[in-house]
Amino acid sequence: MNENRQNEINLHSAGATVRHRSDFDHLKSHKNDFELSKEFIDQWVLPFYMEMRHTSGSWIEDMKQLKDEITEEVTLALLGDFNWRTRTVGAYLSAIKNYENQIDIIGVHLLKSEVCYAGDLYALVFAFYNNQKTIDYLNQYLDYYLQKPQLYFDQERVMETLVYLDGINGTNNYSKHLTQWEKMLQDRHEISKIRNLQTAEIIKQQEGKVKAEEFLKATNNFKFKYNLDTEWITEQIHLLKELREF
Repeated sequence: MNENRQNEINLHSAGATVRHRSDFDHLKSHKNDFELSKEFIDQWVLPFYMEMRHTSGSWIEDMKQLKDEITEEVTLALLGDFNWRTRTVGAYLSAIKNYENQIDIIGVHLLKSEVCYAGDLYALVFAFYNNQKTIDYLNQYLDYYLQKPQLYFDQERVMETLVYLDGINGTNNYSKHLTQWEKMLQDRHEISKIRNLQTAEIIKQQEGKVKAEEFLKATNNFKFKYNLDTEWITEQIHLLKELREF
């Protein structure tokens, strides 16, 4: 396997499945100048990265038992690794320990969106902190990424985060983005129609006109609706409070 191919595989595994240029390219990401050891990953990453989005399970007690061992050095090492698994765990542990000095690191990670599967956890952490700086990062993210319907990132989860925060703060940040949110959904619908036509043409060539028409009929009858729901983030905030207070 050549080096370029291996690099592509490594990037994909790390979560860099969509490489894009953005208005945030000038921001400097926090990155390690060393590799994390297997022992470190076994202790801090593997037991938690797939579990943190759940609000029950043995991982919660495991986290409590490790809480006193969480240090800024640990969270910085996790946040500085170019991988969605390590970065999400790092952000989560940072919130548990109330390392507010790391908010800008997490904020830059959110804005640059260098790896997938991470933005929802960053948004959760920012909702947990619930201060002006974290809310500004959420608004800044939406100001930009709601204008990028072709990028299926974490727009929905960040919108839900603002709905949640508006509910407890008595603010109205969500409505500032509502028009652009609805436009993004409509634009995505149009993008889907174009992709469906392209797919139908392939089906026509491979399976015939009848199959292609059946495919288009099925997709055209699909009505896309998205209801913003704060149940997940509400439950997660309760759990984070429990872990911080333990």
